[in-house]
Amino acid sequence: MVDFTNTPPAPPTPIPLFKGDGYEQWSIHMKTILKSRDLWDLFETGVNEAEPDLAKLKTAKRKDAYSMAVIQQGVHDTLFSRIVAAVSAKECWTILQMEYEGDSQVKSVKLQGLRRDFENLLMKDDELIGDYFSRVMAIVSQQRAFGKIIADKTIVAKILRSLSPKFDYVEPSIEVSTALSVLTPTKLMGSLQSQED
Repeated sequence: MVDFTNTPPAPPTPIPLFKGDGYEQWSIHMKTILKSRDLWDLFETGVNEAEPDLAKLKTAKRKDAYSMAVIQQGVHDTLFSRIVAAVSAKECWTILQMEYEGDSQVKSVKLQGLRRDFENLLMKDDELIGDYFSRVMAIVSQQRAFGKIIADKTIVAKILRSLSPKFDYVEPSIEVSTALSVLTPTKLMGSLQSQED
C-alpha cells in the first residue's frame, strides 16, 4: 500500500480541452482529475447553502469556484458560451452532460446503437490483433461511459467468436488451456498477439 501522507504534491494534471467531439472520453478524464483534486463531491451534491458552519460553507464555495474554473479551462472558447451563465460547478457539468450525452431517453438510444455496433464487430482479414482490440474496447468504453456494465467474459466471448479465419486454430487451444470465465481481455490479447507473431 502506498503512503501518500509524506509524498510531495505532484504537478497538476493537464486539463484536456473539449472541442465538441469525444464527450465520453473527456468526461472520464475530467472526473478523474476532479477526484484527484478532491472536488468531485461538489458535482454530485452541490454546495449546501444551508450549512450552519460559515467556515465550511466558505470552503465549499471556494472549492466550487475552483471546480468551475477547471471545467471552464476544459472547454474550447466556442463552447464556453454554453456554460458562461452557470453559477455552480454542478450546473456547468449538467449543461455539458445534457447537451453532449443527453437525457435518459437519448442515452438509451445511444446505448442501443453501441450494442448493435458491438454485436456486429468482426475482425478484418488483414487487421492486427492490437488494432481489433482497440476497436472493441472503444465501443466497450463508450457503453461503460453511459452506465452499461459489460463483464470481461462477455468481451472475451465476443472477441473469440469474431476473430478472422487466420485464428481458427488458436481459439480451441485458448478455450482448452484457460477457463474463459476468468480470462481477461488483456490476457486474451497477449495470447493472441503471441500467436500472431
